[in-house]
Amino acid sequence: MSTFATGVTVVTAVDAAGEPVGFACQSFASVSLNPPLVLFCADHSGRTWPRIREAGRFCVNVLAEDQSELCGRFGSGKGRKYDGLAWDLSRWRTPALRDVLMRAHAEVYAVHAAGDHDVVIGRVLEVEAMEGGDGGTGGAERDPMLFFRGRFGLGSGPDDAREAAARFAWGWGDHWG
Repeated sequence: MSTFATGVTVVTAVDAAGEPVGFACQSFASVSLNPPLVLFCADHSGRTWPRIREAGRFCVNVLAEDQSELCGRFGSGKGRKYDGLAWDLSRWRTPALRDVLMRAHAEVYAVHAAGDHDVVIGRVLEVEAMEGGDGGTGGAERDPMLFFRGRFGLGSGPDDAREAAARFAWGWGDHWG
């Protein structure tokens, strides 16, 4: 599957204890326009997904190509993911990460077991398309973060920062929820 390029997102929620949680995810897709539905896949063995499921609502934050640090932060099971991070609590009570390309706020609509993952269907409550991914402040347009052949981006040359983030995010830790 490494030759299929995917976008990279961070799925966030506020758990039952009031703590913000989240994980890096590259399995986000649109499912239906009527009703508006999206999906992502979450690993059964992850520590974060059960907390998001219990919360019942989540936000999918679509990352820009220059956000490898943010991806690495949420792709690891180590450390406190929100320490020193700029984010807002949305009107849906989901953590909205700043400076992302897009946010989709949703509530859990259905969950289907599929091997070692759950396929999570979310009913979309609101979509926020950020102008240039800069929060609407008029900054330059940015490209989405892509994961392809084990690294971020589609370029043929090495990109140390992106490759390091890929190893960090997908090499170990509580990735995939």
